[in-house]
Amino acid sequence: MKTSETPGPGRGGYRIYTPGSLGEAIRHYRTEAGLTQAELADKAGLHRSYLSELESGKETEQLKRLLRVLRQLGVRMTLDKADW
Repeated sequence: MKTSETPGPGRGGYRIYTPGSLGEAIRHYRTEAGLTQAELADKAGLHRSYLSELESGKETEQLKRLLRVLRQLGVRMTLDKADW
């Protein structure tokens, strides 16, 4: 399934069903914040290459497990811009 086309508060945000939809959402919010991959990775304590893989939709084992748990529970994850 595709992510929401108009992400953000009050518009449903990004619905996360797949590693690809998570990557698309991360990329959207990173660019909206005016950050490069290197800057965000540094702030988050990650390697830039890992962030790049997330943005490209690479399915990590941890992400695979999380999505499997959500599917079994019949719930979905939605990312919205935080107000904190």
